[in-house]
Amino acid sequence: MGPGAALAARWKRNREWTRRFFHEILTPQAWLERPIDLRHPFVFYEGHLAAFAVNTFLRRALGKPGIDPGMETLFERGIDPLDASGVRSSSWPERDRIGAYIRAADEGVAAILESRMPAKAVKALLVILEHEEMHQETLLYMLHRLAYALKREPLGVPPPDAGGRPPSRAAVRIPAGRATLGAGAGEVAFGWDNEFPKRTMDVATFEMDVYPVTNASWLDFVDAGGYRDADLWTEDGFRWVTRERVERPAFWTWHGDRWFWRAQFHEIPLPPAWPVFVSHAEASAYARWRGRRLPSEAEYHRAAFGRPASREAAFPWGDEGAGTASGNFGLGHWDPLPVGRFPAGASAWGIEDLVGNGWEWTSTPFAGFPGFRPMPLYPGYSADFFDGRHFVLKGASPATATPLVRRSFRNWFQPHYPFVYAKFRTVDA
Repeated sequence: MGPGAALAARWKRNREWTRRFFHEILTPQAWLERPIDLRHPFVFYEGHLAAFAVNTFLRRALGKPGIDPGMETLFERGIDPLDASGVRSSSWPERDRIGAYIRAADEGVAAILESRMPAKAVKALLVILEHEEMHQETLLYMLHRLAYALKREPLGVPPPDAGGRPPSRAAVRIPAGRATLGAGAGEVAFGWDNEFPKRTMDVATFEMDVYPVTNASWLDFVDAGGYRDADLWTEDGFRWVTRERVERPAFWTWHGDRWFWRAQFHEIPLPPAWPVFVSHAEASAYARWRGRRLPSEAEYHRAAFGRPASREAAFPWGDEGAGTASGNFGLGHWDPLPVGRFPAGASAWGIEDLVGNGWEWTSTPFAGFPGFRPMPLYPGYSADFFDGRHFVLKGASPATATPLVRRSFRNWFQPHYPFVYAKFRTVDA
């Protein structure tokens, strides 16, 4: 299968996954639901994925006319969690009309893929492929907040693996060395604008946790009154905790006399060996409670990709590609797995779960590397968030598509957003 055929097959897989999500997993009653207040309802994302393909691939890259200007304006762009604005439910078009628009958009893209695709279209195709894969993860963490009665469990989903005991707390010393962030021109088949140009940084010796923080360790923080101790939080963070009455991770619930974890399709007793999913503000407070801190983006790179010699690897486990033995990503599982389940994915320093089972928070504000240039096809993709209020995440979550598992890929969120599949580990202060 040539590269063009492979990309066409990937597009078809993406569209089929999205179709199944909206028509088999999500019930019709949930289409207008907004389970996270700072996100649009599900209806927006169904239309947005098609409209983005039309605007980016057909119109901007190929100069073709649009399909429905009103739809392409309404569904043009999603929102950031800092922005609570959105279209009122009563303003959305009827579902049949949106469905007809989606079919027309898919037919327009398919016609290009089935013909001899011009070279200038390939990059735009990669943009819409990765955009849809990223939104599929967004849809899944939105689905996580939805009432169980409003979603249907797909056939063949394995039950959550809640077994295992948390590993003993351990840390390793990583010697000083160089870390390469981003990618140079031609080094990756595709990258977003914030991945370029390549940047090399010197990193001093530091100590990092071998495993991400587990639910069991977080329970110690809760029991110690961590959410009530203002000294552990930034001023802004403690205002958020107080205003929103945050007393636990968003994925935890309390029934009777015990904690439960809100898995995708069932509530289960809190799995002590799973990584805890928390916001950046919560992770930072925990690190202070332990007298430590979050790693920087460069320290993450040194821990994940560095080697005792001067060279760096493409992945923590080496230069071979991302596979199912390396980590929990690619939607092989709908929920986390116990930490340490993938020893074959450990870095050269013996640090585990750096890629998969949850994104990893860093202390680095999201910004462009020196020499950053916005992507012409999507100029606001990164630059709109260079505001000092978003932080870099690295790695991957269970819901991250395998093509996004690359060393240069950077994710980002604001510090008070607790719904993303994000774990963390600490380094010495």
